[in-house]
Amino acid sequence: MYKVKVYVTLRESVLDPQGTAVKGALHSLSYTEVKDVRIGKFMELVIEKSDRDLDEMVRDMCEKLLSNPVIEDYRYEIEEAVAR
Repeated sequence: MYKVKVYVTLRESVLDPQGTAVKGALHSLSYTEVKDVRIGKFMELVIEKSDRDLDEMVRDMCEKLLSNPVIEDYRYEIEEAVAR
């Protein structure tokens, strides 16, 4: 079994109105040190071992469903999951 952590973020060239709103709220709470906020998504997948190439499978999932490749970037980390 593998645990795959997927991080999806807006591309730097894409405006992030949600991040701007959160930054404004933080400033209103006196956290004026915060200079920028970018909002993203985090997903954890547990995947069984198989004959398929894991990297290829995760990239395919990210490009077809988990991210919007037009406006988002993604990265992922693969860990061997410990059976319980």
